[in-house]
Amino acid sequence: MSTATHGEPFAHPALFYRGEEQYTAGTVPFLRDGLAAGEAVAVAVPGPRLELIRAGLGSSGAGVRFLDMTEVGRNPGRIIPGVLRAFADSHSGRRVRIIGEPIWPGRTAVEYPACVQHEALINAAFGEREATILCPYDADRLEPQVLADAWATHPVVIDEDRELPSEAYDPQRVIARYNKPLPYPPGASTLAFDTGDLPKARWFAVQEAERLGLAGARLQDLTLAVAELTTNSVLHGGGSGTLRIWAEGEQIVCEVQDHGRLSDPLAGRRPASRDQPGGRGLLLVHYVADLVRLHTAPDSTTIRFYLAR
Repeated sequence: MSTATHGEPFAHPALFYRGEEQYTAGTVPFLRDGLAAGEAVAVAVPGPRLELIRAGLGSSGAGVRFLDMTEVGRNPGRIIPGVLRAFADSHSGRRVRIIGEPIWPGRTAVEYPACVQHEALINAAFGEREATILCPYDADRLEPQVLADAWATHPVVIDEDRELPSEAYDPQRVIARYNKPLPYPPGASTLAFDTGDLPKARWFAVQEAERLGLAGARLQDLTLAVAELTTNSVLHGGGSGTLRIWAEGEQIVCEVQDHGRLSDPLAGRRPASRDQPGGRGLLLVHYVADLVRLHTAPDSTTIRFYLAR
């Protein structure tokens, strides 16, 4: 199978597969080619698929980094900084080859927009880096719209062992299309805050989260995320904002809305350098939350995060 690199520094093909045999045929030779070329190789896919690849590689898999995407990529916003760039940056000066499967049957409708935005942002996150990132898609079980979005977020699609340039490739259009307003329930607990209210906002969020059943380490995660987002609102979002919190099923949902404009689509998804004095707030939220959703408008930004109870 071709790797779809064609001499380009960065390649980001999608692989449409149907059944386990096609999955193995599309992934294992891709990885073996990378190992033979002396590239750093990693696989981040859901657990059962991980075992298929591991079995297919046999003893040659000793040189591959294996990650369960249902764990490391539970929050799609964490995949670029915590999985893809983390692996690439740890092999600076060496070409990397990664299989990343962020979208699988079972991803919820709430998660999906963040997943497809992640796929669209990979291209900007890597730019001219020496890397190939192959993204498998279950063409039998995923919805037609998911496959259509894959054509829009990948410059090349591999289907039935054919490498097809995508005429629909337009990641910026995808990012804009899924940048939708985030409605909240009428019963959400709400607090308006400004510069002098940051301790009050944290106390309010903790009290409401405890009342809704959040405890232990998850409560600490919420406290950290709320502190980062409300501080960002005061410093960069016009000096004030609105904090909301409610429960959805087994998750606690919290959002901060302010009058700032988040113009960088990679904000929170770009690893922070060691000498960077700030700019880690949204990145930290991505690391502690199970899901992060954003909506940016000309005069406001809404950042919503989810934590399992």
